[in-house]
Amino acid sequence: MELSTHLQFNGQCATAFRFYEQCLGGRIVVLLTHGETPAKDQVAADWQDKVIHARLVVGNKALMGCDAPSPHYAPPRGMQVSLSVATQAEAERIFNALAEDGKVTMPFQRTFWSPGFGMAVDRFGIPWMINTEQAA
Repeated sequence: MELSTHLQFNGQCATAFRFYEQCLGGRIVVLLTHGETPAKDQVAADWQDKVIHARLVVGNKALMGCDAPSPHYAPPRGMQVSLSVATQAEAERIFNALAEDGKVTMPFQRTFWSPGFGMAVDRFGIPWMINTEQAA
């Protein structure tokens, strides 16, 4: 069994996943638009380039996502994507990249469990928790 996170976007999935690929050092293995599917004739012209399925692989984990049409889209609530990063320097780099043009909800700092932990909502509206695995 594999447990993966699936994120929904309001038309920015491709841009977000290209950013995550660069920021997290992953690899996009699928980025399929509505216009590339057999159902393309049933999709409005302005949604032909929107993502129906994206899959980004980081290490041995996957992050998936899509664009959700406005009647089905809702901003994320009650969840966060959590990253455990091997070193404080790499965790802080990722935190700063995700927080840029977003909103810091807890500054990256030392905690009783970690030498570096922070929370932010990125420019796409996705909430993140970044934790350093090194002992505090």
